[in-house]
Amino acid sequence: MSDSTKTTAAKDAHDQARLLAQALPFMQRYENKTIVVKYGGAAMGDPALSQAFARDIALLKQSGVNPIVVHGGGPQIGDMLNRLGIKSEFAAGLRITDAATVEIVEMVLAGSINKQIVGYINAAGGKAIGLCGKDGNMVRARKATRTVVDPDSNIEKVVDLGFVGEPETVDTMVLQQILGRELIPVLAPVATSKAGGTYNVNADTFAGAVAGALHAKRLLLLTDVPGVLDKSKSLIRELSVDDARRLIAQGGVRLDGDPVTELDVARAALEGAVLQAGKRRFARLVSARGGA
Repeated sequence: MSDSTKTTAAKDAHDQARLLAQALPFMQRYENKTIVVKYGGAAMGDPALSQAFARDIALLKQSGVNPIVVHGGGPQIGDMLNRLGIKSEFAAGLRITDAATVEIVEMVLAGSINKQIVGYINAAGGKAIGLCGKDGNMVRARKATRTVVDPDSNIEKVVDLGFVGEPETVDTMVLQQILGRELIPVLAPVATSKAGGTYNVNADTFAGAVAGALHAKRLLLLTDVPGVLDKSKSLIRELSVDDARRLIAQGGVRLDGDPVTELDVARAALEGAVLQAGKRRFARLVSARGGA
């Protein structure tokens, strides 16, 4: 081994030791607690960032935390649809999902992406298990609709999103059997309804529903945007529930120009008892830009 290689290895070991020392108090605070992590954005398409994310999740588990990963996959779904010549349309930030599209969504989310993340975590020393909302009737969904404003007439209209769903019920039985053991659940946001069928559920909404049902200690939304921005595009680092509700009503917050999906989800999850009772601090939106 050359001197430069030895120096680099020593520096990496020193950096890891320093980070672990800094993180130890937080790890102890969350020992045996459940944390739901929504994973998506640019980090999913970068192998190096995906591996770094997997190492962090494996480390959380090894430190006594119970992480649950909920992943998205919009770009990967879009790529597959393009390869198959299926055109995608969006409304209110959600993909309109017809019968042909929902088959691809399930194949990509519950298949290739889910198992890829499981593989990364296992390679990092964890023991991940891939599931989706259909397994054990974990998440049942109802058909989602959205209201949009017609740009020509300025009249509101209801958009039929097809097989897009919103969580209606969450049965935590399967997850309760896993949590506290060595396994790390990795969940694809695909669900069924009481009448059967398959529904594509927004990953942020799915993660929020799971976190609320489990009374998770934290809900972390990893995103490739800086976070919640005010009207002047300044980052809002912390919000109370009341502040978030007021800003959403006023249209005073954005997520890099997109609708405030994550903000709504985090508020709803917090109101569903994510975080400690009595603390009205808002779940933080964590950026995956520059690292997992």
